[in-house]
Amino acid sequence: MKCSFCDEEILPGTGKIYVKSNGRIYFFCSSKCERNFMLGRNPRKVKWIKKKK
Repeated sequence: MKCSFCDEEILPGTGKIYVKSNGRIYFFCSSKCERNFMLGRNPRKVKWIKKKK
């Protein structure tokens, strides 16, 4: 499973799941990713996320 915000791999037994009222499911590796997602931030503009090759 991958984080919906930063695309990092989530280890089994860790992370959070957020389900919107329309049925979409989001997975987060940390509360930091969850907060940034809820604030509507763009992951491409956040400097702490590792860039993909």
